[in-house]
Order: sequence, then structure tokens, then C-alpha cells
Amino acid sequence: MAEVDSFQNLLAARMLLKTSLEKSRSVASALEKTGPRLEEIKQRLPSLEAAVRPLRVQKCSLAAVGGHISRAVGPAAAVLKVFDAIHGLEKSLSSDPTSDLYGYLLVVKRLEEALRFLAENCGLAIRWLEDVVEFLKDNAVTDDHRYLSNVTKSLNILRELQANEERARLDGGLLSAAYDKLETEYRRLLGENGVPLPIITSSSSVVAPSSLPDFVIQKLQAIIERLSANNRLENCISTYIDIRSSNVTACLEPLGLDYLEISIFEFDNFQNVESSIDLWSKHLQYAVKNLLELEYQLCNDVFEKIGLDVSIDCFARIAIQSGFLAFIQFGNTVTESKKDAVKLFKLLKIFHTLNELRLDFNRLFGGKSFIEIQIPTRHLIKRVIDGACEIFWELLPQVEVHRGTSPPSNGSVPSLVSFVVDYCNQLLQDDYRPTMIQVLEIHQNWKHQKFQEELLRKEVCNIVEAVQRNLDAWSKAYEDTSLSYIFLMNNHCHLYKALKGTSLGNLIGDSQLREHKKYKDYYASIYLRESWGMLPCLLGQEDETLFSGGRAMACSLVKKKLKAFNEALDGTYKKQSNWVVADENLRKRICQLVVDAIVPVYRSYIQKYEHFIEQDGIKNVKIYTEEGLVNMLSSMFQPKMGKCYSTNTRHSIDKKSEIVTSQFPSTTVVA
Repeated sequence: MAEVDSFQNLLAARMLLKTSLEKSRSVASALEKTGPRLEEIKQRLPSLEAAVRPLRVQKCSLAAVGGHISRAVGPAAAVLKVFDAIHGLEKSLSSDPTSDLYGYLLVVKRLEEALRFLAENCGLAIRWLEDVVEFLKDNAVTDDHRYLSNVTKSLNILRELQANEERARLDGGLLSAAYDKLETEYRRLLGENGVPLPIITSSSSVVAPSSLPDFVIQKLQAIIERLSANNRLENCISTYIDIRSSNVTACLEPLGLDYLEISIFEFDNFQNVESSIDLWSKHLQYAVKNLLELEYQLCNDVFEKIGLDVSIDCFARIAIQSGFLAFIQFGNTVTESKKDAVKLFKLLKIFHTLNELRLDFNRLFGGKSFIEIQIPTRHLIKRVIDGACEIFWELLPQVEVHRGTSPPSNGSVPSLVSFVVDYCNQLLQDDYRPTMIQVLEIHQNWKHQKFQEELLRKEVCNIVEAVQRNLDAWSKAYEDTSLSYIFLMNNHCHLYKALKGTSLGNLIGDSQLREHKKYKDYYASIYLRESWGMLPCLLGQEDETLFSGGRAMACSLVKKKLKAFNEALDGTYKKQSNWVVADENLRKRICQLVVDAIVPVYRSYIQKYEHFIEQDGIKNVKIYTEEGLVNMLSSMFQPKMGKCYSTNTRHSIDKKSEIVTSQFPSTTVVA
């Protein structure tokens, strides 16, 4: 009966071994193809079987050991066979994954599965063999055939295998080395593909961004998936960020972005501020719409299988590491520069650019990972809007403040007038008007005030009216009324020509333009009457009775009148020699009217009394030739070098800004 029970136990052990072997068949069948590698492991396996085989002979004393042996032999044999197959993979894993990446990944996956099987079963087999050893010792089973020593030796072998499995996962182990090779291939794929391409154009040399081919993206995804499953995802992310951010930097470097690093102390003396802001706008749009847009899409594609959070965080680190924040810092430098009227246009350009990119910013930099970009950008927008509105609302008070200043001594157009007219006209043009309105609306909303659509137009009209009031006040500051007429004539002429056909002219209306033209002609006529009207009277027709005293008396009278005329002419000419009529057409017209008023009368007088002049000779009295008198009068009111004020409404404000800087506030107050 005991023999039957022992035989049944052996059958049960056989079934357990068969079940265990079938459990690992899916892994072992693939691994067996690599062939046996560890002959010494195979040589140890018979020793394990030899330790168990004699137990069958001792039927009575070992009957109770059968269950322990049955549980231990099956897993132990399977563990040995799988471990032997693992070493068959060493040759494949020592090769370069470049030639067959997907085959290499498959081998790595098989190795992972084999090691996972060992991790799950090696410990179990060890514990069961430990139970057998402990049972044999406790039951004092005889060791005539070295059963106990053989089982103990097999136990040590399994313990060594377990240690080898653990070392395979550590740095320098078989699996760790395979992961290192995959990371190297990952870096190679990124480094050799998507390299920025230099493009030579007729005007410049630029570097264009390059995407990654689809097959490269697929390989990167496969490597990331394998490494991510083994706690190496951060290495993939760091490598990707380093290489792709370097590519972005390489694309930006040829643009010449040195101006982005200018300090606030250097900025106020920087000569190319306007052109730098234009470049900033162009370069920022290129960086966002071309470079970072591409990186955003690539991050989503490469890390698609890992998760959106990973791709967003990766893109955020690329954007920051590539130096994108330098663009935001440049905008802040502009807002911190000295405050003057022209700065308003700089701020509006910055806002316009940021507003054009608003949807791109929200889409690309909308997550929590972009806090380092979001906060400086919001801060910049607030400073731009606050600064622009502060300058805008100071324009009218500053125009009014200058009402008490002295007008030009030559009666020309004050630089403030030409500046304000061109300034307001430019503010109303399509390049700035919509942006200014939007800035005002946002600022009003921040203050919880209702925005009025006509706010900009009304304020500009108020500024123009303030300029006109300034002109009236300045004209009264002249001691010479004729000079005040020249001043008013010049300014009404300038306003008429500067406003006609412009946005500002359309705003104030045709009736106001006609008023300027009418006042120009009015003050021109008053000037002629007041300055030159008395000179022809000095050469009026003589009464014949005055000549009854004889020829000598008549000659004396002619001499006296010519002398009085010359003194009046020379005095007027000398006094007005520094006066200026800036508009060329108006200047020619005024000079011609003076010539028409003076020369014919003078010519007629000289011709009438020519016989006195030729025969008796009038000494000490200058006699003008007609040509000389015309040339003298026609040369009046010429603008002096460096003091010519253009009446062209398209004249750039920037060319007048230096003149007006001393008149408009220029402080270091942050705007």
C-alpha cells in the first residue's frame, strides 16, 4: 500500500512539473532558439536531479518528503532552463541597435519577460528547496547517497541565479547595458535628424527649422515606450529637450538678436530703437509661429503614447531653455525706458505684436507648465497698456503747459505745432488707431469704466483745439505786430497743408480747413499793409507849386524823399531779414506781393525825376536798379539752415522727435 502511495506522489510531482513547464513555454520557446550558453548551469542541473532521485529508493523514510520534492523540482528545473536561455540573448543584445532597432527592441522585451519570470519563480523554487532541506534535517533522513548535500548544492545554484537576475537589472548588467544602447540610439536619431538647415537668400542668410521624418518619430516612440516602462522616461525627456532646444537656438542665432540683451541704461542712448522694435516684432512672430509651433507639434507626436502632460512639460522646457524669455525682457526694457510722447508708438507696436500672437500664446503656453512664460508676458502687457494710456492722457496737458512759452523769434512754425499735428495724424492712421482704441478700451475696463467709441477722436480734437489756442496766445507775445502776422500766416498755412487729405483733416472737417486757408490769406494781407503799405506813400506825386522855388529846391525835395524811402526800405528789410516763411509757395507769393507793391512805384518815381538825378546828381543817396531791388525783396523770409520746418504731412515723426524732446516731458518714470 505504501508503494502505491509513493507512486501516486511521484505522479503528482510529475503533473506539477509539467504544469510549471507549460506556464513558461511561451517565454522559453522563444528563448530556446538562441541556444544553450551556460554549460556549467546545465552541468549543475543533473546534480539537482541526482539529489532528488535517491529519495525514491527510500520508500518508507522518504514517503513524507515526496510532496516537498514535487513542489520544488518543477519550478527549479524551469528556472534553470529560462536562465540558460537568457544567456543566449547576450550576443543579440551586444550588437548595435541602429541596423535593426525593432528587432533589438523585441529581444530586449524578451529579456524583460524572462527576468520577470525569474523574479516571480526563482524565489519560489528557493523557498521550496529550503523546505526540503529543512525537512530532511528535521527528520534525520540518512544521507548515504548524499541526498541532502546535493539538494543543498542545487539550492545554492538557484540562489546564485537569483543574484544574477538582480544584477542584470543593475547598472552594468545585461538589461541595463541594453537600455544604455537604446538611449544612445535615441540621441543619435534626434541629433542626426531635424537639424536646422541654412538657407541663403539674396538679402540674408537664415537657418530654417526642420521637422522629424515620420519613420524617425515612430522609432523614437518605440524607444520611449520601452525605456518608459523601465523608469528611464526622464532620461528620454532630458535628451529630447537638450537637442531640440539647441536646434531652436541655432535657428535664432543668425537673426542677430544682440539687441534683445540691451540694458535699460544703454537703451535711452540707443540710436536704433525704432528699427529694433520692428525687428523684435518680426523675430518674435517667427519664433512663435515657426520655431515653437513646430516644437509644439513634435512634442505631441513624439510623446503621444506617453501622455499629454509629458509632451506639454517637455515643450515648456524647450521654450524656456531656447531663450524665448529674452523677447519678453526686451519688451519690458522698452516699457522701462524714459517716458516721452514718441514712446507711445513704441508701446503700441509692442502691444499690436503681442495681440496678433495672443491666440498662439494661449494655445502654446496655456498650461501650468508655462508659468515662467505666462507671468512675465502678463506683466509686460499690463506695463504696455498702462504706459501707453498714461502718455496718451498727458498729451493734452502738455500742449496746454507750453502755452506760456515763447514763440519762435523768426515767426516760423513752432516745432511743437508741426510735431503734434503729425503725431495726431499718425495716431489716427490704420497702423495705430485700432490698437490705440483697443488699449484704451482694455484700460477703461480695468478701471471698471464704460468705454466710449469716440474717446480717441474726441481727445485728438481737444489736442488740436489746444494747439490753436496756443497759436493765439503766442501771437500776442510778439512786440512787433507785423511779426505776429507772419507767425499766424505761417501756422495757418502749415495747418491747412498738413491737415488737408489726412486722417486728422478728415476728423476736423472741411469747414475747419477752409478757416485755416482763409486766415492764412487774411494775415498775409494785413502783414503787407502794415509792413509795406507806407513805403509807396513816401514817393507820392509832387505838387507843381512845390517846384516854384526853382530847380535847386526841387532837387532837394527829390533827394529828401528818396532818402526817406531808402531809410524805410532798409529798416524794414533789416528788421525782417531773419523772419521766415517756411512754405516755399507762400514765401514766393509774399515776396512777389511786396515787389508788386514797391518796385513799380519806385521805378515810376525814378523815371519821373530822372533828369534831376542825372543832371544835378543827387549825392549821398543810394539809387536802386530795378533788378537789384527785385532781387533784394525776393530774397526775404528764407529759412536758415537747420531751421526748415516741413509742411509735408507724411514727414516722419521720428525726425522731429529730437526737436520736441526738450518740449515734451522726458523722465525716467516707468511707463
